[in-house]
Amino acid sequence: MTKMTQARRRGQILLLLDNALVSFGFYLAFPLISSHFVGQLHWPALWVGCALGGRQLCQQGLGWLGGALADRLGAKPAILAGLLLRALSFALLARADDIALLLASCLLAGVGGALFEPARGALLARLLPASRRERFYAWLMSGENLSAVGGAWYGSLLLDAGFAWVGAGGALAFLLAALANAWLLPAYRATRPALRRRSSAAIVWRDRPFLALAFSYSGYYILLVQMMMLLPLTLQSQAGTQHAAGWLYAQQTALTLLFAYPLTRGAERLWSRERRVGFGLAMMTLALALISAQAAAAATLLCAGVFMLGMLLVEPAREGQLMSLAKPQARAGYLGAGRLGQALGGAAGYLIGGGLADLSRSLAAPALPWLVLAAIGVLTWLGLRQAFANIAPAGVAAPRA
Repeated sequence: MTKMTQARRRGQILLLLDNALVSFGFYLAFPLISSHFVGQLHWPALWVGCALGGRQLCQQGLGWLGGALADRLGAKPAILAGLLLRALSFALLARADDIALLLASCLLAGVGGALFEPARGALLARLLPASRRERFYAWLMSGENLSAVGGAWYGSLLLDAGFAWVGAGGALAFLLAALANAWLLPAYRATRPALRRRSSAAIVWRDRPFLALAFSYSGYYILLVQMMMLLPLTLQSQAGTQHAAGWLYAQQTALTLLFAYPLTRGAERLWSRERRVGFGLAMMTLALALISAQAAAAATLLCAGVFMLGMLLVEPAREGQLMSLAKPQARAGYLGAGRLGQALGGAAGYLIGGGLADLSRSLAAPALPWLVLAAIGVLTWLGLRQAFANIAPAGVAAPRA
């Protein structure tokens, strides 16, 4: 094994461990925000949705800028700065007793994520050949979901002692992640050094078809963020316990560990990336429509399982598609800009979810949010079909969705 191969292997292992620790810290607190501030303190769900949506908009909307900084300065400085800012944001979250502090902590968390997330994605693309990226991403999802359920479970235990302990636990996790990266992460280059003097942001913003595709994923993220907004609230209401979010993430982890890698590998052989995205999105949309008819927590969890399986089809294909379109001289910038749809859709998803939750309570219409979301899923599926027809990696014809 050559020194280059060994270095890449070490980098891949570190990415797996780092992703697991970051996921643990994030899910320790963020899935409990809606349960605590809406379910326990009875704040308006729309206010809390604004704070959560602000974090999403800030993190993914500024990802192109964080990616450009990583392309110019290197991945390690961007990752360390982002993790330290995220730790500070969770320390502020621990003290949030009004909407202004909650919003400030969420926005600061978003800035931190905008710094470290594109840099880590660019390292993944740099360290792995194209043929292995989607399968490695499936392993990342498995580790992430295992950490997520551990974080959600531990966070629910800390919640019994007070929400301040939840925020402090998340801050500690991100501080440990920063220390581990400072010690173990070599100064890997995220992009080709000969081309780093050019602005990666300028290269990305001239690629209009890529940006159009990125924004076309907005509707998908409107659906996806309901895993942290409407689904925990619905399960908490149906089951009558604040620990219901832990059940949701336990199920997600089990399904991911069982199916993420074999589903990704098998689907690669059968369908194009575009077909996998389309079929997975159709499953997610069907699951949301079915939730509208459920009144029991067990039935809602079953529908959520179908939703999660659809997501397991979409995520590796979406990530592999964006990586294949990223130009080597601007990898981190492309991967940051590729999350613009996540910024728009995620922020809108929290606002839509919170607004629909308030509206459905006032109208006594619990099915309303899920039917609206299912309609958004159908429109997203149609929009992505058009976007796929207009874009393809250099030299490759776009397959039909």
